[in-house]
Amino acid sequence: MRPELEMIIRLVVAMTLGALVGFERWHAGKPAGLRTNILIAGGSALFTIISAYAFPGADPSRIAAGVVTGIGFLGAGSIMRREEGGIGGLTTAAGIWAVAAMGMAAGAGLYLLAVVAAVAIVFTLFILRILEDKFRPFQKETRPGEKRDIT
Repeated sequence: MRPELEMIIRLVVAMTLGALVGFERWHAGKPAGLRTNILIAGGSALFTIISAYAFPGADPSRIAAGVVTGIGFLGAGSIMRREEGGIGGLTTAAGIWAVAAMGMAAGAGLYLLAVVAAVAIVFTLFILRILEDKFRPFQKETRPGEKRDIT
């Protein structure tokens, strides 16, 4: 297979898996939804592809480290302090981080790992939210003035 075709496949796989996660986030009404997750997964994959192919002999982990740092700033921007005193956006920030890692896996050609990661991310965001909502009445009370926010 031509290297260019392999690169395109890696990018398309990453963006498709990002869309899978993004659809769940969009459906849940979260700010980092469909397009955001597609762009995060695709951008991470693209940086990974570039680091592997564009700089022969260079250490590809340097670009990967930059992606991780950049995604950390993006995730931190999604965390907000709420007027009620609690914070929100932690799950969104964690999801951004996980989707970037998934995109990097696809960009590195680790397709099975990327697919399993996407399934695990969607399971965590969708199925576990349903379970949390079901068992919320049994959740331990918070301290006075403390707000518990898991989304």
